[in-house]
Amino acid sequence: MKDMEQVLLSNASLDELIKMKIEQEFKSKTKVKKTPPKIVKDLKDVPKDKIFAKTSVFRVYNRHNGAETFINGIQADAMIGAQDNVRESFLNKTLSAFSTDDAYIKFEKAKV
Repeated sequence: MKDMEQVLLSNASLDELIKMKIEQEFKSKTKVKKTPPKIVKDLKDVPKDKIFAKTSVFRVYNRHNGAETFINGIQADAMIGAQDNVRESFLNKTLSAFSTDDAYIKFEKAKV
């Protein structure tokens, strides 16, 4: 605040005043530290809106070649397709895995 008063008294230009205000706002925003996201491995502790989100991880076991990969919640939701009862079971947290013709998909973790 004293810096601003000194600048005003020294007849600083409007551009300099704007620049100082922007720098001050930037410094105050960078001081606020965000808490790191918590990783939850139990589906029962994950909020409904985070189950099929980009921040959730599902493990996929391919039945044909035995490969194991990981997908996010959006991709898992797409793999459920028209199986609305499976989707509802996930959202009600009574089911943590499902299968398709080619794969077995299991919930792994989510960032909350």
